[in-house]
Amino acid sequence: MRLLLWRHGRTTWNDIGRFQGHADPPLDDTGRAQVAAVAPLIRAMNPDVVVSSDLQRCRDTAAGLGLPFRADARLREVDLGRWSGLTGAEAAARYPEEDRAWRTGEDIPRGGGETYRDVARRAGELFDEVRAEQASAASTPDPLIVFVLHGGTARALIGRVLGMPPQLWWHFGPLANCRWSLLRLAEGGFRLTEHNAAPLLTGKVGRAGSGLSQALLPSQGAPTESDTEPVHLPK
Repeated sequence: MRLLLWRHGRTTWNDIGRFQGHADPPLDDTGRAQVAAVAPLIRAMNPDVVVSSDLQRCRDTAAGLGLPFRADARLREVDLGRWSGLTGAEAAARYPEEDRAWRTGEDIPRGGGETYRDVARRAGELFDEVRAEQASAASTPDPLIVFVLHGGTARALIGRVLGMPPQLWWHFGPLANCRWSLLRLAEGGFRLTEHNAAPLLTGKVGRAGSGLSQALLPSQGAPTESDTEPVHLPK
């Protein structure tokens, strides 16, 4: 059994560095180009089931596969409460104690929202359900489950599936927009076999300047703190 975690394409909030959480900004032009470039590769892996976060940026990413999928709110990004919509600088100015705690690795409910443990609990519950469904169906010997989700949710779910303590989850670098992580079931449990994976693309799509080679450049698709992933500072 394999679990592929695919992060949504870029949004305008990603581009300008706003925390998203449960807010629902759509994909921007770059995000749509990313989906057009990457979706055929994931479709070619022949997913057995696709489940998306119910937020628009993930549903539009999942739709790019051209396959049936269902949406589930348990794959949403961590709820950031009052932090949602703020830039990193704004959050640090308004909530300095929370900002310092988060940046030193504390799993706190920023803005009155959720912790990453909360996210891992709800996303893990969904994974357990889908895993049981696929095991009972036994349609293929090595089924592929695709979750279309968010950076923080992916990190929390990776840690949970691997059985790692939450204080170590931040060691997983956050997924860039439209990149994926792959976990495979082996003897003894799941292993992380790919992380932050993406194709090396060249060529042009759409209007001038929206080439595939640009769609996944670090400056346009790299992890940003708008998706709640800090660069941890020493305590």
